[in-house]
Amino acid sequence: MTHALTETGSQGTRRAPSGRRAARPPRRRRRVWRWIALALVLLVLAAGGVGYWLYSDLNGNIKGVDLEKAIGDDRPEKLPTSGQNLLVLGSDSRAGANASLNTGKVSGARSDTALVIHIPEGRRKAVAVSIPRDTLVTRPECTAKNGSTLPSAKRVMFNSVYSLAGPACVVKTVEQMSGVRMDHFVEIDFAGFKGLVDAIGGVTVTVGQDIHDKSSGLDLAKGTHRLDGTQSLQFVRTRHGIGDGSDLGRIGLQQKFMIALLAEIKKQDLLGSPTKAYRIANSLTESLTTDSGLASLTKLAEFSRSMNGIDPATMETIMLPVRYDTQDPNRVVAAQPQSGQLWQALRQDKEIPAAAKKSPATGGSAS
Repeated sequence: MTHALTETGSQGTRRAPSGRRAARPPRRRRRVWRWIALALVLLVLAAGGVGYWLYSDLNGNIKGVDLEKAIGDDRPEKLPTSGQNLLVLGSDSRAGANASLNTGKVSGARSDTALVIHIPEGRRKAVAVSIPRDTLVTRPECTAKNGSTLPSAKRVMFNSVYSLAGPACVVKTVEQMSGVRMDHFVEIDFAGFKGLVDAIGGVTVTVGQDIHDKSSGLDLAKGTHRLDGTQSLQFVRTRHGIGDGSDLGRIGLQQKFMIALLAEIKKQDLLGSPTKAYRIANSLTESLTTDSGLASLTKLAEFSRSMNGIDPATMETIMLPVRYDTQDPNRVVAAQPQSGQLWQALRQDKEIPAAAKKSPATGGSAS
């Protein structure tokens, strides 16, 4: 138990003052990435609007990780009719351009939320499954950042995996907890998110109530607003004054933003504006890390083009069903049988059962 507590840290789900279990209120600087994953992939298509002579410059921005080398053969089988699965990570590194975006006092880099994007055969819709950062998981044996072997450990907080062993270990952890083979992974940082929004000229959102959150810095009156990159970061970080004030409660706000972002991208003629296309592609690639299978502009564009028929309005967003841990109510664990049913549906490229979308931690009942 001491080993697990050392790795999971002290931030996460907390009880309400009355003693009842409350949804998690983690630090405000996180959760930017839960609902924007598909937008990142679609945006790369803008690269097709720039001259080929710029490709080498943009390619040099992208950092690649060889998953096959890092993970080895200990991976789920890739089924021929299982669609495509993309793991999107969000890095909140405090270095470089991200330093000015950090409102907390934590150093280093973390990926506090992972989003599994499932694209079924036919590429006409997508499903986004978010994994809460406070979920207790079994971390498989991995290579640590210093090159040493990190032994397998049970009951570690999900977001500790990235900080200890990097993105390849996160991929391996997700694969082993889900049984779903990840075809690709994409990682983007805070500065990249802000730059993307500014590059497309902002995103329009409509809110049904006044939002005044001193923690995130967001100050919006009820109505429709055009958000720039900084305001968009504040918007997706906001939890105070929205719902129950918890991280789980602000998921609806993040869903709203993701749909608005996708709608903005679809509306703009990015391919018809080489200057804007290059600005977007440059902003994205400077903040991008992918698996080696996507680590070039050509490969990213090909993958994005294969998903061009996906309608944002049809994309389904789901949180991994979780319940509060019986030993530590400040943490959550995957709820059964719901999470098992969810992962099975993704493995088999089938419709997700309604029961698999219910999370006891947010009031959903088990089936």
